[in-house]
Amino acid sequence: MLSCVTTMTDRLVTRGPDHHAVWQDPEHPVVLGHRRLSILDLSEHGVQPMHSASGRYVLTYNGEIYNFKALKTEIANRYAFKGNSDSEVLLACIEIWGVHKTLDKIKGMFAFAVWDRKAQALFLARDHLGKKPLYVGWAGSELIFASELKALCAHSEFNRDIDRAALTSYMRFSHVPAPLCIYKNVCQLLPGSFIALDMRMLKSGQELSPLIERFWNPKDVLKTARADLRGCDEQLIGDFDALLCECVADRMVSDVPLGAFLSGGIDSSTIVAIMQKQSAKKVKTYTIGFDEQEFNEAEHAKTIADHLGTEHHEMIFSAKDALDLVAKLPEIYDEPFADASALPTFLISQFAREHVTVALSGDGGDEMLGGYTRHITGPKAWHLINNHVPANLRKPFSQMIEAVPQRWWSALRPGKPHFGLHMHKFAPLLNKETPSDVYLSLVSAWSRPKYLVHGGREETLPLVDPQMQLQDMTFEETMMYWDVIGYLNGDILTKVDRASMAVSLEVRAPLLDQRIYDFVWRLPLEAKIRDGHGKWLLRQLLAQYVPEDLFNRPKQGFSVPIAQWLRTDLKDWAEDLLDPYEIKAQGLLDYQQLETMWRRHQKGKGNHAQALWTVLMFQAWYREWV
Repeated sequence: MLSCVTTMTDRLVTRGPDHHAVWQDPEHPVVLGHRRLSILDLSEHGVQPMHSASGRYVLTYNGEIYNFKALKTEIANRYAFKGNSDSEVLLACIEIWGVHKTLDKIKGMFAFAVWDRKAQALFLARDHLGKKPLYVGWAGSELIFASELKALCAHSEFNRDIDRAALTSYMRFSHVPAPLCIYKNVCQLLPGSFIALDMRMLKSGQELSPLIERFWNPKDVLKTARADLRGCDEQLIGDFDALLCECVADRMVSDVPLGAFLSGGIDSSTIVAIMQKQSAKKVKTYTIGFDEQEFNEAEHAKTIADHLGTEHHEMIFSAKDALDLVAKLPEIYDEPFADASALPTFLISQFAREHVTVALSGDGGDEMLGGYTRHITGPKAWHLINNHVPANLRKPFSQMIEAVPQRWWSALRPGKPHFGLHMHKFAPLLNKETPSDVYLSLVSAWSRPKYLVHGGREETLPLVDPQMQLQDMTFEETMMYWDVIGYLNGDILTKVDRASMAVSLEVRAPLLDQRIYDFVWRLPLEAKIRDGHGKWLLRQLLAQYVPEDLFNRPKQGFSVPIAQWLRTDLKDWAEDLLDPYEIKAQGLLDYQQLETMWRRHQKGKGNHAQALWTVLMFQAWYREWV
């Protein structure tokens, strides 16, 4: 067992290149392994697996507990500390309070396993919003768990059979949503959840998903926080500023070099501005750009950096640099993942890692404060459809819009090159009957994935689970809530975690602090979306640090020209992956649908890039891992 776990942890060397250790219980068939990325207390006192003072508990854990200093002070007279790591504080809390109370007290990003030698119980837990991943499942008769699937695959008895329900959901969302996993007999822990396993009672091969329990539920927070906080605009801005300053300060605690991603957008600019305000030294900031001006934000970032006085680092990549990385994505993302912005996310992580080990990011602002285009256009489209388009005309109108090429629609609105794309995104909404149908359409790569996947089916997920829904929110707020319980964890946080950990960089997101989540859901909608623009509160706060003309521009994001690449540079690569013999031999996907869509995309009959990219990333992943 020791050699097997060693092999598994070796697969995670980039998550922890600084130290490796494996521990086996001398009395029970339990083995824990750990790869350490040293951030706090670089001495041997921070090494894991870590034993509690009494020897009862053994911990292996990935992440950061941001309130560890306060917790350490609280229990200092009850525990004999040896070092200064947050790992030891987490373990001490578990020994004194138990796992359940500890989960209620800690604030941070984490995935941990703790073995209770006395009770012969294994506890696995994942942080509130799912910043750190955790998979658990079976390899033959043995229970295994890890931060990434590549470690599970290293077990000689691991079965790589595809779960078709997970594959179906992947084709819809472009990621595999928790608690599903692409492999059978494995599940992801949901954000804010834990699983307690009595190893004396656990049966080999037992289904684990029903055993998952929540220690924190975003729905419960919303129920208690609704419209509880009022006040004038100035008070809201001041309170938000003070709170975000605390969250940023907590994430600047590090015993290794620290910096920040800076895109020049509202979110990252705000984080960097607060970091520089609280730092005696120039903050190291990192930006990447591309030769294609349409996808280049480097100039905006440099302007912000110059104003704030940071130590700014910039690197410009060519399309070839990004294209060369495509072949590496299946190794980095060892579960199918199809957000094309994974390419620039990896590049900026790799660039920053040349100088720092920890980087702060602006992730979370869009989901928390209404920053996505869909938060504004979705409700407008639903209002228009529901009130002004007769039911019997919706399908014909939808077909008419889709029949007109995107470039023709764009020609009708000079100066708005994406008008055609927006019209084609609007067309499917005409056939939707409820707001939830509208949202699902906006976030779906494939609208009917169960017909693409042979034997496909869609299971109930938190996003569509009736027990996770609230009835008293506006459509805009509901979309933000759905983003938090689905898109944020499954896409954004997965993208950043795998890209950064592939180069041994820890990324911290102050806007995803639990206190920020609690705060923003006590705000009225107009503090988030006002005058047709999202993130009103964040914009007002940034204006306290940076002139508005430096950041007040349309949202760009980490976009890459996938639609164009699939017709040019990536065409041969894509056609190889779409080989009909291979797809038919797999027996998983309907090749006829793929062939039709590929031909339409090549002829310019619509932009099918996201749907095709989702399939291509699955095919590339399948070749690598199955």
